[in-house]
Amino acid sequence: MPTITLKNIPEPLYERLKQAAETHRRSLNSEILVCLERVLVPGRYDVSELLEAARTVREKTGHYHLTDQELDATKRSGRP
Repeated sequence: MPTITLKNIPEPLYERLKQAAETHRRSLNSEILVCLERVLVPGRYDVSELLEAARTVREKTGHYHLTDQELDATKRSGRP
């Protein structure tokens, strides 16, 4: 596998990477690879999994459907 050396990493960025690696129990190298993959590799979603997740949420919320008027009123209520 190819190797890359990073130079001149700003200290705050280095500390954030280091903290993230500790939080996720990864090496610094593994954390950097995960970050790069998230940015550069397009997400692949299994449509059937997404639909199943949506059905699960719908079941937990009691199949409640908001009307356009309810959505508009809710949006306006949070504005001055």
